[in-house]
Amino acid sequence: MGKSDTQPDAIIIGGGHNGLTSAFYLARAGLTVRVLEARPVVGGAAVTEEFHPGFRNSVASYTVSLLQPRVIADMGLVARGYRVIERPVSNFLPLAHGDHLILGGGLERTQAEFARFSRRDAEALPAYYAMLDRVADVLRDLALRPPPNIGSGIAGLVEALTTGRLLSRLSREVQRDVLELFTKSAREFLGQWFESAPVQAAFGFDAVVGNYASPDTPGSAYVLLHHVFGEVNGNKGSWGHVIGGMGSITRLMAEACAEQGVDIRLNAPVEQVLVEGGRAVGVRLASGEEMRAAGIIANVGPKLLYGRLVPEAALPQDFVRRMRGYVTGSGSFRMNVALDRLPDFTSLPGDGEHLRAGIVIAPSLDYMDRAFTDARAHGWSREPIVEMLIPSLVDDSLAPAGHHVASLFCQQFDPALDWTPEQEAAAADTIIDTVEAHAPGFRASILGRQVLSPKGLERTFGLIGGDIFHGRMSLDQLWAARPVLGHADYRGPLKGLYMCGSGTHPGGGVTGASGYNAARAILSDRRWRRT
Repeated sequence: MGKSDTQPDAIIIGGGHNGLTSAFYLARAGLTVRVLEARPVVGGAAVTEEFHPGFRNSVASYTVSLLQPRVIADMGLVARGYRVIERPVSNFLPLAHGDHLILGGGLERTQAEFARFSRRDAEALPAYYAMLDRVADVLRDLALRPPPNIGSGIAGLVEALTTGRLLSRLSREVQRDVLELFTKSAREFLGQWFESAPVQAAFGFDAVVGNYASPDTPGSAYVLLHHVFGEVNGNKGSWGHVIGGMGSITRLMAEACAEQGVDIRLNAPVEQVLVEGGRAVGVRLASGEEMRAAGIIANVGPKLLYGRLVPEAALPQDFVRRMRGYVTGSGSFRMNVALDRLPDFTSLPGDGEHLRAGIVIAPSLDYMDRAFTDARAHGWSREPIVEMLIPSLVDDSLAPAGHHVASLFCQQFDPALDWTPEQEAAAADTIIDTVEAHAPGFRASILGRQVLSPKGLERTFGLIGGDIFHGRMSLDQLWAARPVLGHADYRGPLKGLYMCGSGTHPGGGVTGASGYNAARAILSDRRWRRT
Protein backbone atom coordinates (compact mmCIF):
# COMPACT_ATOMS: atom_id res chain seq x y z
CA MET A 1 0.00 0.00 0.00
CA GLY A 2 2.93 2.30 -0.40
CA LYS A 3 5.51 3.14 2.24
CA SER A 4 7.38 6.31 2.96
CA ASP A 5 9.88 7.12 5.71
CA THR A 6 9.58 10.84 5.03
CA GLN A 7 7.45 12.99 7.33
CA PRO A 8 3.87 13.08 6.04
CA ASP A 9 1.58 16.09 6.12
CA ALA A 10 -1.00 14.16 8.12
CA ILE A 11 -1.10 11.09 10.36
CA ILE A 12 -4.46 9.42 10.91
CA ILE A 13 -4.87 7.28 14.02
CA GLY A 14 -7.13 4.36 13.12
CA GLY A 15 -7.91 2.77 9.76
CA GLY A 16 -11.67 2.55 10.14
CA HIS A 17 -14.04 3.80 7.47
CA ASN A 18 -13.98 7.43 8.62
CA GLY A 19 -10.20 7.45 8.83
CA LEU A 20 -9.95 6.05 5.31
CA THR A 21 -12.49 8.60 4.07
CA SER A 22 -10.47 11.46 5.52
CA ALA A 23 -7.26 10.01 4.15
CA PHE A 24 -8.74 9.80 0.66
CA TYR A 25 -9.91 13.41 0.54
CA LEU A 26 -6.71 14.78 2.05
CA ALA A 27 -4.51 12.81 -0.34
CA ARG A 28 -6.68 13.79 -3.31
CA ALA A 29 -6.07 17.43 -2.34
CA GLY A 30 -2.31 16.86 -2.53
CA LEU A 31 -1.35 16.06 1.06
CA THR A 32 0.88 13.16 2.01
CA VAL A 33 -1.08 10.96 4.41
CA ARG A 34 -0.18 8.05 6.65
CA VAL A 35 -2.84 5.86 8.31
CA LEU A 36 -1.85 3.88 11.41
CA GLU A 37 -4.09 0.89 12.16
CA ALA A 38 -3.57 -1.10 15.34
CA ARG A 39 -4.98 -4.36 14.00
CA PRO A 40 -3.48 -6.61 11.29
CA VAL A 41 -6.36 -5.74 8.95
CA VAL A 42 -7.62 -2.38 7.76
CA GLY A 43 -11.20 -1.38 8.45
CA GLY A 44 -11.66 -0.72 12.17
CA ALA A 45 -15.01 -2.17 13.22
CA ALA A 46 -16.11 -2.62 9.58
CA VAL A 47 -14.22 -5.82 8.77
CA THR A 48 -14.98 -9.28 7.43
CA GLU A 49 -13.01 -12.11 9.01
CA GLU A 50 -13.11 -15.88 9.41
CA PHE A 51 -14.43 -16.68 12.89
CA HIS A 52 -14.86 -20.47 12.48
CA PRO A 53 -13.12 -22.70 9.90
CA GLY A 54 -14.78 -22.02 6.54
CA PHE A 55 -17.14 -19.34 7.95
CA ARG A 56 -16.65 -15.60 7.42
CA ASN A 57 -18.78 -12.70 8.57
CA SER A 58 -18.86 -9.01 9.35
CA VAL A 59 -17.31 -9.20 12.79
CA ALA A 60 -18.67 -6.02 14.41
CA SER A 61 -20.56 -3.63 12.14
CA TYR A 62 -22.91 -5.86 10.18
CA THR A 63 -25.39 -3.97 7.98
CA VAL A 64 -25.36 -0.84 5.84
CA SER A 65 -27.61 2.13 5.13
CA LEU A 66 -25.95 5.31 6.39
CA LEU A 67 -22.90 5.35 4.09
CA GLN A 68 -23.00 8.71 2.35
CA PRO A 69 -23.76 8.64 -1.41
CA ARG A 70 -21.22 11.45 -1.87
CA VAL A 71 -18.49 9.31 -0.33
CA ILE A 72 -19.52 6.26 -2.35
CA ALA A 73 -19.32 8.29 -5.57
CA ASP A 74 -16.09 10.19 -4.84
CA MET A 75 -14.20 7.05 -3.81
CA GLY A 76 -15.56 5.13 -6.80
CA LEU A 77 -16.77 2.29 -4.61
CA VAL A 78 -19.41 0.97 -7.01
CA ALA A 79 -16.92 0.71 -9.87
CA ARG A 80 -14.58 -1.12 -7.50
CA GLY A 81 -17.24 -3.73 -6.70
CA TYR A 82 -19.39 -2.25 -3.92
CA ARG A 83 -22.75 -4.00 -4.04
CA VAL A 84 -25.59 -3.99 -1.55
CA ILE A 85 -28.56 -6.36 -1.51
CA GLU A 86 -31.58 -4.71 0.06
CA ARG A 87 -33.77 -6.51 2.54
CA PRO A 88 -37.04 -7.66 0.92
CA VAL A 89 -38.79 -6.60 4.12
CA SER A 90 -37.31 -4.51 6.91
CA ASN A 91 -37.92 -6.51 10.08
CA PHE A 92 -39.55 -9.71 11.25
CA LEU A 93 -40.68 -9.78 14.88
CA PRO A 94 -41.63 -13.16 16.39
CA LEU A 95 -44.33 -12.56 18.99
CA ALA A 96 -45.99 -14.54 21.77
CA HIS A 97 -48.60 -17.21 21.14
CA GLY A 98 -47.24 -18.12 17.71
CA ASP A 99 -47.91 -14.73 16.13
CA HIS A 100 -45.50 -12.43 14.30
CA LEU A 101 -45.25 -9.00 12.70
CA ILE A 102 -43.49 -8.12 9.44
CA LEU A 103 -42.49 -4.52 8.82
CA GLY A 104 -41.77 -3.37 5.26
CA GLY A 105 -42.42 -4.52 1.74
CA GLY A 106 -44.35 -1.39 0.82
CA LEU A 107 -46.87 0.87 2.52
CA GLU A 108 -50.02 -1.08 1.67
CA ARG A 109 -48.53 -4.39 2.78
CA THR A 110 -47.33 -2.91 6.06
CA GLN A 111 -50.71 -1.30 6.66
CA ALA A 112 -52.41 -4.66 6.15
CA GLU A 113 -50.00 -6.21 8.62
CA PHE A 114 -50.61 -3.46 11.19
CA ALA A 115 -54.38 -3.78 10.77
CA ARG A 116 -54.18 -7.27 12.28
CA PHE A 117 -53.21 -5.54 15.53
CA SER A 118 -54.89 -2.15 15.23
CA ARG A 119 -56.86 -0.56 12.42
CA ARG A 120 -56.08 2.83 13.88
CA ASP A 121 -52.33 2.10 13.66
CA ALA A 122 -52.69 1.07 10.02
CA GLU A 123 -54.46 4.33 9.25
CA ALA A 124 -51.80 6.38 11.06
CA LEU A 125 -48.88 4.79 9.17
CA PRO A 126 -48.82 7.01 6.02
CA ALA A 127 -48.67 10.20 8.10
CA TYR A 128 -46.00 8.69 10.37
CA TYR A 129 -43.82 7.73 7.40
CA ALA A 130 -44.29 11.19 5.88
CA MET A 131 -43.23 12.80 9.16
CA LEU A 132 -40.12 10.60 9.42
CA ASP A 133 -39.18 11.38 5.83
CA ARG A 134 -39.44 15.12 6.44
CA VAL A 135 -37.33 15.02 9.58
CA ALA A 136 -34.83 12.53 8.11
CA ASP A 137 -34.34 14.94 5.21
CA VAL A 138 -33.22 17.53 7.77
CA LEU A 139 -30.57 15.12 9.05
CA ARG A 140 -29.47 14.30 5.51
CA ASP A 141 -28.99 18.01 4.82
CA LEU A 142 -26.95 18.45 8.00
CA ALA A 143 -24.82 15.28 7.75
CA LEU A 144 -22.15 16.75 5.46
CA ARG A 145 -22.30 20.18 7.08
CA PRO A 146 -20.13 20.96 10.13
CA PRO A 147 -22.17 22.09 13.13
CA PRO A 148 -21.84 25.71 14.24
CA ASN A 149 -18.94 25.80 16.67
CA ILE A 150 -19.48 27.97 19.71
CA GLY A 151 -16.61 30.37 20.28
CA SER A 152 -14.83 29.82 16.96
CA GLY A 153 -15.14 33.39 15.73
CA ILE A 154 -16.32 34.45 12.31
CA ALA A 155 -16.26 30.96 10.79
CA GLY A 156 -18.51 29.61 13.54
CA LEU A 157 -20.84 32.58 13.23
CA VAL A 158 -21.18 32.08 9.47
CA GLU A 159 -21.93 28.40 9.92
CA ALA A 160 -24.46 29.15 12.66
CA LEU A 161 -26.24 31.66 10.44
CA THR A 162 -26.23 29.26 7.48
CA THR A 163 -27.60 26.40 9.55
CA GLY A 164 -30.09 28.72 11.18
CA ARG A 165 -31.43 29.76 7.78
CA LEU A 166 -31.82 26.10 6.77
CA LEU A 167 -33.76 25.29 9.91
CA SER A 168 -35.87 28.44 9.76
CA ARG A 169 -37.17 27.38 6.35
CA LEU A 170 -38.75 24.30 7.86
CA SER A 171 -42.46 24.43 8.46
CA ARG A 172 -43.66 24.88 12.02
CA GLU A 173 -44.93 21.30 11.93
CA VAL A 174 -41.51 19.90 11.04
CA GLN A 175 -39.82 22.07 13.66
CA ARG A 176 -42.14 20.60 16.27
CA ASP A 177 -41.40 17.07 15.10
CA VAL A 178 -37.66 17.73 15.29
CA LEU A 179 -37.97 19.07 18.83
CA GLU A 180 -40.03 16.08 19.97
CA LEU A 181 -37.66 13.53 18.44
CA PHE A 182 -34.65 15.14 20.08
CA THR A 183 -36.18 15.43 23.54
CA LYS A 184 -38.91 12.83 24.09
CA SER A 185 -38.61 9.19 24.98
CA ALA A 186 -39.38 6.62 22.31
CA ARG A 187 -42.45 5.51 24.23
CA GLU A 188 -43.82 9.04 24.52
CA PHE A 189 -43.19 9.77 20.88
CA LEU A 190 -44.53 6.51 19.47
CA GLY A 191 -47.51 6.60 21.83
CA GLN A 192 -48.71 9.70 20.01
CA TRP A 193 -48.92 7.67 16.81
CA PHE A 194 -49.64 4.03 17.60
CA GLU A 195 -51.57 2.05 20.23
CA SER A 196 -50.56 -1.56 19.55
CA ALA A 197 -47.63 -2.98 21.53
CA PRO A 198 -46.18 -4.97 18.57
CA VAL A 199 -46.39 -1.94 16.26
CA GLN A 200 -44.73 0.29 18.86
CA ALA A 201 -42.04 -2.37 19.25
CA ALA A 202 -41.41 -2.56 15.51
CA PHE A 203 -40.43 1.11 15.48
CA GLY A 204 -39.16 1.40 19.04
CA PHE A 205 -36.45 -1.22 18.50
CA ASP A 206 -34.34 1.34 16.62
CA ALA A 207 -34.41 3.57 19.70
CA VAL A 208 -32.39 1.07 21.76
CA VAL A 209 -29.93 -0.11 19.11
CA GLY A 210 -26.51 0.81 20.46
CA ASN A 211 -28.23 2.76 23.22
CA TYR A 212 -27.80 1.61 26.81
CA ALA A 213 -31.14 3.04 27.82
CA SER A 214 -34.81 2.27 28.20
CA PRO A 215 -37.36 3.30 25.57
CA ASP A 216 -38.67 5.44 28.45
CA THR A 217 -35.41 7.43 28.62
CA PRO A 218 -35.87 11.05 27.48
CA GLY A 219 -34.14 11.59 24.12
CA SER A 220 -34.31 7.93 23.08
CA ALA A 221 -36.65 8.93 20.24
CA TYR A 222 -33.69 10.56 18.47
CA VAL A 223 -31.78 7.27 18.27
CA LEU A 224 -34.82 5.88 16.45
CA LEU A 225 -34.50 8.69 13.92
CA HIS A 226 -30.74 8.26 13.51
CA HIS A 227 -31.30 4.79 12.09
CA VAL A 228 -33.65 5.93 9.30
CA PHE A 229 -31.85 8.83 7.62
CA GLY A 230 -29.71 6.62 5.39
CA GLU A 231 -30.40 4.96 2.06
CA VAL A 232 -29.47 1.93 -0.02
CA ASN A 233 -29.29 2.04 -3.82
CA GLY A 234 -31.12 5.37 -3.75
CA ASN A 235 -33.99 4.07 -1.59
CA LYS A 236 -34.33 6.23 1.51
CA GLY A 237 -34.48 4.49 4.87
CA SER A 238 -33.52 1.09 3.48
CA TRP A 239 -30.93 -1.28 4.94
CA GLY A 240 -29.02 -4.05 3.23
CA HIS A 241 -26.25 -6.65 3.13
CA VAL A 242 -22.93 -5.74 1.51
CA ILE A 243 -21.62 -8.56 -0.67
CA GLY A 244 -18.39 -9.72 0.95
CA GLY A 245 -19.43 -8.35 4.32
CA MET A 246 -18.76 -4.93 5.79
CA GLY A 247 -15.06 -5.47 5.31
CA SER A 248 -15.58 -5.11 1.57
CA ILE A 249 -16.45 -1.43 2.14
CA THR A 250 -13.22 -0.64 3.93
CA ARG A 251 -11.17 -2.85 1.60
CA LEU A 252 -12.45 -0.87 -1.38
CA MET A 253 -11.86 2.38 0.48
CA ALA A 254 -8.27 1.29 1.13
CA GLU A 255 -7.88 0.66 -2.61
CA ALA A 256 -9.10 4.18 -3.36
CA CYS A 257 -6.69 5.58 -0.77
CA ALA A 258 -3.76 3.60 -2.17
CA GLU A 259 -4.41 5.05 -5.61
CA GLN A 260 -4.05 8.51 -4.06
CA GLY A 261 -0.73 7.53 -2.50
CA VAL A 262 -1.92 7.03 1.09
CA ASP A 263 0.54 5.05 3.23
CA ILE A 264 -1.50 2.53 5.28
CA ARG A 265 0.43 0.77 8.03
CA LEU A 266 -1.05 -2.21 9.89
CA ASN A 267 -0.06 -3.61 13.30
CA ALA A 268 0.80 -0.04 14.28
CA PRO A 269 -1.04 0.77 17.52
CA VAL A 270 -0.56 4.34 18.70
CA GLU A 271 0.38 4.67 22.36
CA GLN A 272 0.57 8.43 22.74
CA VAL A 273 0.02 11.69 20.88
CA LEU A 274 3.16 13.81 21.13
CA VAL A 275 2.57 17.40 22.26
CA GLU A 276 5.08 20.24 22.17
CA GLY A 277 4.32 23.85 22.96
CA GLY A 278 0.59 23.26 23.07
CA ARG A 279 0.56 21.61 19.65
CA ALA A 280 0.13 17.99 18.57
CA VAL A 281 3.26 17.21 16.57
CA GLY A 282 3.30 13.45 16.19
CA VAL A 283 2.61 10.05 17.71
CA ARG A 284 4.51 7.34 19.55
CA LEU A 285 3.65 3.75 18.66
CA ALA A 286 3.49 0.90 21.16
CA SER A 287 6.76 -0.28 19.60
CA GLY A 288 8.43 2.96 20.72
CA GLU A 289 8.75 4.34 17.19
CA GLU A 290 7.89 8.02 16.85
CA MET A 291 6.40 9.70 13.80
CA ARG A 292 5.74 13.37 13.21
CA ALA A 293 3.34 15.29 11.01
CA ALA A 294 1.84 18.76 10.68
CA GLY A 295 -1.62 17.37 11.43
CA ILE A 296 -2.72 14.51 13.69
CA ILE A 297 -6.22 13.20 12.95
CA ALA A 298 -7.87 10.79 15.38
CA ASN A 299 -10.32 8.22 14.07
CA VAL A 300 -10.65 6.77 17.57
CA GLY A 301 -13.37 7.80 20.01
CA PRO A 302 -12.98 10.93 22.13
CA LYS A 303 -12.87 8.87 25.34
CA LEU A 304 -9.92 6.86 24.05
CA LEU A 305 -8.18 9.87 22.50
CA TYR A 306 -8.35 12.20 25.49
CA GLY A 307 -8.44 9.58 28.21
CA ARG A 308 -5.46 7.50 27.09
CA LEU A 309 -3.56 8.92 24.11
CA VAL A 310 -3.21 12.66 24.82
CA PRO A 311 -1.32 13.58 28.03
CA GLU A 312 -3.83 15.08 30.44
CA ALA A 313 -1.40 17.84 31.44
CA ALA A 314 -1.44 19.12 27.85
CA LEU A 315 -5.19 19.71 27.87
CA PRO A 316 -7.21 22.60 29.33
CA GLN A 317 -8.56 21.53 32.71
CA ASP A 318 -12.16 22.39 31.90
CA PHE A 319 -11.90 20.25 28.78
CA VAL A 320 -10.49 17.37 30.85
CA ARG A 321 -13.41 17.63 33.24
CA ARG A 322 -15.94 17.69 30.40
CA MET A 323 -14.39 14.66 28.73
CA ARG A 324 -14.45 12.74 32.00
CA GLY A 325 -18.19 13.28 31.88
CA TYR A 326 -18.47 12.24 28.24
CA VAL A 327 -20.70 9.16 28.31
CA THR A 328 -19.79 5.98 26.46
CA GLY A 329 -21.08 2.43 26.65
CA SER A 330 -23.83 1.27 24.30
CA GLY A 331 -24.74 -1.95 26.12
CA SER A 332 -24.14 -3.97 22.96
CA PHE A 333 -23.12 -7.63 22.83
CA ARG A 334 -22.04 -9.00 19.47
CA MET A 335 -22.03 -12.63 18.36
CA ASN A 336 -21.33 -14.42 15.09
CA VAL A 337 -22.49 -18.01 14.75
CA ALA A 338 -21.77 -20.72 12.19
CA LEU A 339 -24.89 -22.78 11.40
CA ASP A 340 -25.42 -26.15 9.74
CA ARG A 341 -28.97 -25.14 8.79
CA LEU A 342 -31.35 -22.21 8.81
CA PRO A 343 -33.33 -21.35 11.96
CA ASP A 344 -36.96 -22.41 11.89
CA PHE A 345 -39.29 -20.01 13.69
CA THR A 346 -42.44 -21.36 15.31
CA SER A 347 -44.44 -18.28 14.36
CA LEU A 348 -43.43 -18.49 10.68
CA PRO A 349 -41.86 -21.87 9.82
CA GLY A 350 -39.55 -22.56 6.90
CA ASP A 351 -37.42 -20.43 4.64
CA GLY A 352 -38.76 -17.15 3.30
CA GLU A 353 -38.22 -13.44 3.02
CA HIS A 354 -38.54 -13.06 6.79
CA LEU A 355 -35.16 -14.76 7.18
CA ARG A 356 -33.61 -12.14 4.88
CA ALA A 357 -34.88 -9.31 7.09
CA GLY A 358 -33.73 -8.09 10.47
CA ILE A 359 -35.10 -10.73 12.86
CA VAL A 360 -35.93 -8.79 16.01
CA ILE A 361 -36.73 -10.45 19.31
CA ALA A 362 -38.19 -7.56 21.29
CA PRO A 363 -41.98 -7.88 21.20
CA SER A 364 -42.89 -4.74 23.16
CA LEU A 365 -41.53 -1.54 24.67
CA ASP A 366 -42.13 -3.09 28.09
CA TYR A 367 -39.85 -5.99 27.09
CA MET A 368 -37.17 -3.48 26.07
CA ASP A 369 -37.54 -1.56 29.32
CA ARG A 370 -37.19 -4.76 31.36
CA ALA A 371 -34.07 -5.67 29.39
CA PHE A 372 -32.44 -2.39 30.42
CA THR A 373 -33.49 -2.45 34.08
CA ASP A 374 -32.47 -6.11 34.30
CA ALA A 375 -29.00 -5.32 32.91
CA ARG A 376 -28.53 -2.53 35.43
CA ALA A 377 -29.47 -4.86 38.26
CA HIS A 378 -27.77 -8.09 37.15
CA GLY A 379 -25.12 -7.14 34.56
CA TRP A 380 -27.05 -8.41 31.58
CA SER A 381 -30.65 -8.95 30.66
CA ARG A 382 -32.06 -12.40 31.28
CA GLU A 383 -34.38 -11.73 28.33
CA PRO A 384 -32.15 -9.66 26.02
CA ILE A 385 -33.09 -7.71 22.93
CA VAL A 386 -31.78 -9.64 19.94
CA GLU A 387 -31.48 -8.73 16.29
CA MET A 388 -30.36 -11.53 13.99
CA LEU A 389 -29.36 -11.26 10.34
CA ILE A 390 -28.41 -14.17 8.07
CA PRO A 391 -26.24 -12.59 5.35
CA SER A 392 -25.23 -15.95 3.84
CA LEU A 393 -28.73 -16.18 2.35
CA VAL A 394 -27.73 -13.49 -0.16
CA ASP A 395 -23.95 -13.95 -0.11
CA ASP A 396 -22.77 -17.54 -0.53
CA SER A 397 -19.12 -16.51 -0.15
CA LEU A 398 -19.53 -16.39 3.62
CA ALA A 399 -20.23 -20.06 4.41
CA PRO A 400 -19.79 -23.54 2.90
CA ALA A 401 -22.60 -24.84 0.70
CA GLY A 402 -25.69 -25.72 2.69
CA HIS A 403 -24.43 -23.83 5.73
CA HIS A 404 -24.98 -20.30 7.02
CA VAL A 405 -23.64 -17.52 9.20
CA ALA A 406 -25.77 -15.36 11.44
CA SER A 407 -25.01 -11.99 13.02
CA LEU A 408 -26.50 -11.52 16.49
CA PHE A 409 -26.54 -7.93 17.69
CA CYS A 410 -27.91 -7.81 21.22
CA GLN A 411 -28.85 -5.33 23.95
CA GLN A 412 -28.72 -4.76 27.04
CA PHE A 413 -25.38 -5.71 28.63
CA ASP A 414 -23.68 -3.55 31.23
CA PRO A 415 -20.69 -1.81 29.60
CA ALA A 416 -19.12 -1.17 33.02
CA LEU A 417 -18.95 -4.88 33.92
CA ASP A 418 -15.50 -6.51 33.93
CA TRP A 419 -16.83 -9.28 31.64
CA THR A 420 -14.80 -12.33 32.55
CA PRO A 421 -14.75 -15.24 30.07
CA GLU A 422 -17.24 -17.05 32.29
CA GLN A 423 -19.63 -14.09 32.24
CA GLU A 424 -19.26 -13.73 28.47
CA ALA A 425 -20.09 -17.42 27.98
CA ALA A 426 -23.10 -17.23 30.30
CA ALA A 427 -24.44 -14.12 28.55
CA ALA A 428 -23.92 -15.76 25.15
CA ASP A 429 -25.87 -18.80 26.35
CA THR A 430 -28.70 -16.50 27.44
CA ILE A 431 -28.80 -15.00 23.95
CA ILE A 432 -28.92 -18.45 22.35
CA ASP A 433 -31.70 -19.45 24.75
CA THR A 434 -33.66 -16.35 23.72
CA VAL A 435 -33.50 -17.33 20.05
CA GLU A 436 -34.15 -20.98 20.87
CA ALA A 437 -37.43 -20.04 22.54
CA HIS A 438 -38.71 -18.76 19.18
CA ALA A 439 -36.79 -21.13 16.87
CA PRO A 440 -36.46 -24.56 18.52
CA GLY A 441 -33.37 -26.40 17.32
CA PHE A 442 -31.31 -23.23 16.89
CA ARG A 443 -28.84 -24.21 19.60
CA ALA A 444 -28.27 -27.63 18.02
CA SER A 445 -27.56 -26.02 14.63
CA ILE A 446 -24.59 -24.00 15.92
CA LEU A 447 -21.18 -25.28 14.81
CA GLY A 448 -19.14 -22.43 16.26
CA ARG A 449 -19.55 -18.98 17.71
CA GLN A 450 -17.61 -15.77 18.21
CA VAL A 451 -18.45 -13.74 21.31
CA LEU A 452 -17.76 -10.02 21.78
CA SER A 453 -19.02 -8.51 25.02
CA PRO A 454 -18.79 -4.74 25.57
CA LYS A 455 -15.33 -5.34 27.01
CA GLY A 456 -14.48 -7.60 24.08
CA LEU A 457 -15.47 -4.85 21.64
CA GLU A 458 -13.23 -2.48 23.59
CA ARG A 459 -10.26 -4.84 23.58
CA THR A 460 -10.58 -5.72 19.90
CA PHE A 461 -11.62 -2.44 18.31
CA GLY A 462 -10.83 0.26 20.87
CA LEU A 463 -14.53 0.99 21.44
CA ILE A 464 -14.53 2.27 25.02
CA GLY A 465 -17.31 0.55 26.93
CA GLY A 466 -18.10 -1.35 23.73
CA ASP A 467 -19.72 1.84 22.42
CA ILE A 468 -20.46 1.33 18.73
CA PHE A 469 -21.19 5.06 18.34
CA HIS A 470 -17.99 6.35 20.08
CA GLY A 471 -20.28 8.06 22.59
CA ARG A 472 -23.90 8.23 23.66
CA MET A 473 -26.24 9.75 21.09
CA SER A 474 -28.07 12.05 23.51
CA LEU A 475 -28.98 15.71 23.15
CA ASP A 476 -26.03 16.79 25.32
CA GLN A 477 -23.62 14.89 23.01
CA LEU A 478 -25.04 15.69 19.59
CA TRP A 479 -24.48 18.21 16.82
CA ALA A 480 -22.76 21.35 18.19
CA ALA A 481 -22.08 19.52 21.48
CA ARG A 482 -20.41 16.44 19.92
CA PRO A 483 -18.07 15.58 21.51
CA VAL A 484 -18.18 18.74 23.62
CA LEU A 485 -19.40 22.29 23.07
CA GLY A 486 -16.70 24.39 21.44
CA HIS A 487 -15.07 21.49 19.59
CA ALA A 488 -17.80 20.35 17.23
CA ASP A 489 -15.84 21.50 14.16
CA TYR A 490 -13.53 18.43 14.14
CA ARG A 491 -10.72 20.47 15.71
CA GLY A 492 -9.37 19.34 19.07
CA PRO A 493 -8.29 21.63 21.93
CA LEU A 494 -4.66 21.42 20.79
CA LYS A 495 -3.39 23.00 17.60
CA GLY A 496 -2.73 20.44 14.91
CA LEU A 497 -5.12 17.88 16.47
CA TYR A 498 -8.31 16.88 14.67
CA MET A 499 -11.08 14.32 15.15
CA CYS A 500 -12.73 12.40 12.30
CA GLY A 501 -14.52 9.50 14.03
CA SER A 502 -18.08 8.76 15.09
CA GLY A 503 -17.57 10.80 18.25
CA THR A 504 -18.09 13.84 16.04
CA HIS A 505 -21.13 15.00 14.06
CA PRO A 506 -23.23 13.28 12.70
CA GLY A 507 -22.41 10.40 15.04
CA GLY A 508 -22.34 6.64 14.82
CA GLY A 509 -22.85 4.18 12.02
CA VAL A 510 -20.88 3.49 8.86
CA THR A 511 -21.45 6.90 7.27
CA GLY A 512 -18.12 8.37 6.14
CA ALA A 513 -19.64 11.76 6.97
CA SER A 514 -17.35 12.53 9.90
CA GLY A 515 -14.30 11.66 7.83
CA TYR A 516 -15.50 13.83 4.96
CA ASN A 517 -16.26 16.80 7.20
CA ALA A 518 -12.98 16.53 9.08
CA ALA A 519 -10.99 16.52 5.84
CA ARG A 520 -12.75 19.71 4.77
CA ALA A 521 -11.87 21.36 8.10
CA ILE A 522 -8.21 20.36 7.78
CA LEU A 523 -7.95 21.59 4.20
CA SER A 524 -9.64 24.84 5.17
CA ASP A 525 -7.05 25.42 7.90
CA ARG A 526 -4.22 24.83 5.46
CA ARG A 527 -5.68 27.36 3.05
CA TRP A 528 -5.94 29.97 5.81
CA ARG A 529 -2.32 29.37 6.85
CA ARG A 530 -1.12 29.92 3.30
CA THR A 531 -2.88 33.27 2.85
